[in-house]
Amino acid sequence: MHDVPLHCGLGLRRGLMTELLALEQSDVDFLECAPENWIGVGGVHGRQFAQLAERYPLVCHGLSLSLGGSLPLDRRLLEQTRVFLERYGVRHFSEHLSYCCDDGHLYDLLPIPFTDEAVRAVAARIRQAQDLLQRRIAVENISYYAAPYQAMSELDFILAVVAEADCDLLVDVNNITVNACNHGYDAQAFLRGLPIARVTGMHVAGHFDQASDLKIDSHGSAVSDNVWSLFALATARFGRRPTVLERDFNYPPLADLLQEVAHMRAIQREMAHE
Repeated sequence: MHDVPLHCGLGLRRGLMTELLALEQSDVDFLECAPENWIGVGGVHGRQFAQLAERYPLVCHGLSLSLGGSLPLDRRLLEQTRVFLERYGVRHFSEHLSYCCDDGHLYDLLPIPFTDEAVRAVAARIRQAQDLLQRRIAVENISYYAAPYQAMSELDFILAVVAEADCDLLVDVNNITVNACNHGYDAQAFLRGLPIARVTGMHVAGHFDQASDLKIDSHGSAVSDNVWSLFALATARFGRRPTVLERDFNYPPLADLLQEVAHMRAIQREMAHE
């Protein structure tokens, strides 16, 4: 069962646990979770997680490695993550191209300066993480609202990091949509600039339109039409990559989420060139 193709997935959230346990086997191909939310968890939640991991393949998306930070990488977390990934046969692991620690967790994903120095520093940390995890990882383009310094564009920064680190890329289509609006660039041009061979997965999610020129990456609403349109173009460019519908709060009925997953699947079938 865990060798099936991974096309359409849903984020595994504790707030959705009851609904996820009621899923039909064919509703989704896989579930995505953050390892640090489940490492060492026992009791009812641990048993429920084990049930889902038995039924569905897992992919993992980390929250806490702080690849763009200045503090040493958390070797204990990396070792725990490596064991977790091996235990559950996880095929794909990704992390955010950001930082979240500075003498303690900041509980946010903060942008890295777009500089040559940052490229070298972050790429070295990604290579170290890959060595400690004993696998390639993908890094995800994040949403951001202010950048500390930009000597190059966001696109050029991402391209430089993944090339120097020799890692993969998780394309968050919603984040591209949000950033393109907030920072005034062409979302389609950004998408066309990403390297096809390095893309191993995608995310789609909802955002909040604060104003005509300000979108907030909320993960608390349905996926918008412009994100779906960009996802169609991404699928046409990159092929049918494992894609996760992210929903973090304000959960609708499960039927509504599954409608979005079904829409994702329909786009993949129509647009994928494979």
